[in-house]
Amino acid sequence: MPIMSLLITLIVVGVLLWLVNSYIPMDAKIKNILNIVVVIIVVLWLLQAFGVLGSLGGMRVG
Repeated sequence: MPIMSLLITLIVVGVLLWLVNSYIPMDAKIKNILNIVVVIIVVLWLLQAFGVLGSLGGMRVG
């Protein structure tokens, strides 16, 4: 995956998360959980993009 695509995706995710945190009224606990979930998803996506993790398609939950 090209580096520009990674950067643009990270910027878009960051801006969307900032918009949600700034303009959508939610309890602070819910915002905190949302932030943690988004960060975990982005980290897993980056690890997969750089080849540290294999394909996440074969991963099963439950």
